[in-house]
Amino acid sequence: QVQLVESGGGLVQAGGSLRLSCAASGISFRFNSVGWYRQAPGKQRELVASMTSVDTTNYADSVRGRFTISKDNAKNTVYLQMNSLKPEDTAVYYCAYGVRYWGQGTRVTVSS
Repeated sequence: QVQLVESGGGLVQAGGSLRLSCAASGISFRFNSVGWYRQAPGKQRELVASMTSVDTTNYADSVRGRFTISKDNAKNTVYLQMNSLKPEDTAVYYCAYGVRYWGQGTRVTVSS
C-alpha cells in the first residue's frame, strides 16, 4: 500500500522558516520524481518545487531562492525547507510521487 505522509506545517511569522517532511511507504523516491505542491484558499493547486530521480530540481519563480527541496533515500523522505516565508506562502502543502500518489497535505500559515 502506497502512503505519503506530510508533516511540519504550522503557524509562523513572516520572515520565519519551516521544514516540511514527506515520508513514503510502498514506493521509493529513488525511482521517480517527487514534487511539493500547494493550494491556497480559492486558488488552484500549484507546483512549488520538484526533484527528479537523479536529483535535478526545479522551483516556481515565487519561491526560488527561498525554498529548497531535498531527499534522504535511506529514510525514503523528502523535505521542503522554507525560509523567508511570506503571507502569500500560506496554503496547504502536498507532496506527490509523480502525479499518481499524493499525501493528505499539511497546512502552513504565515502571519504578517
